[in-house]
Amino acid sequence: MAAAALVIYLLGLALAFGWRSVVQWRRTGDTGLRLDAGPAGTVRWWAKLLFVAALLLGAAGPVAGLAGLPPAGVLDHPAIRAAGLLLAVAGVLASLVSQLHMGTSWRVGVDPGERTALVTTGVFAMARNPIFTAMTATSLGITLMAPNAIALAATAVLVASIQLQVRAVEEPYLRQAHGATYSAYATRVGRFLPGIGRLSTPPAQVPSCGS
Repeated sequence: MAAAALVIYLLGLALAFGWRSVVQWRRTGDTGLRLDAGPAGTVRWWAKLLFVAALLLGAAGPVAGLAGLPPAGVLDHPAIRAAGLLLAVAGVLASLVSQLHMGTSWRVGVDPGERTALVTTGVFAMARNPIFTAMTATSLGITLMAPNAIALAATAVLVASIQLQVRAVEEPYLRQAHGATYSAYATRVGRFLPGIGRLSTPPAQVPSCGS
């Protein structure tokens, strides 16, 4: 099952970052990749660093399983591995659907000086960050398929990086870029899941994305 986990994970990365950037480039002449992390030590830099670490650990988990790293005993069960397979495949598909729903506003990373259209329809009417929700589901599925210590760490680091990226980088950027429109959207739509993480009131101050 570790081999299948690795194949699904690498395929998910290739589709989410490779194929999707090609689609974006063919539509707009721009890959949509915003890889500059800003000055070292800033929140944006740490969020990017953690995200890259999570992606590397995500592949390392199944590789370690293939190399003989023993699974966590409580998760070492065929039914759990099968559930992980279904969750991982569903996560990859949900990520692709969510990315396509962004249309030409799709980006990887944040350019503080860029302004794109705010997407609030389709899956974005149910959650503000469905791509990250799908990525988390994929990571959890991979972990259940190859449930060793490295895979568990990968999911934990991914969740931490996503929380930092969304709360400290993307939401301040979106409030700056879209003002009251984004605030109204965020008060009615959950952050990662429907109804959960809605903003009760607009924040009093908008911090800098590079802080």
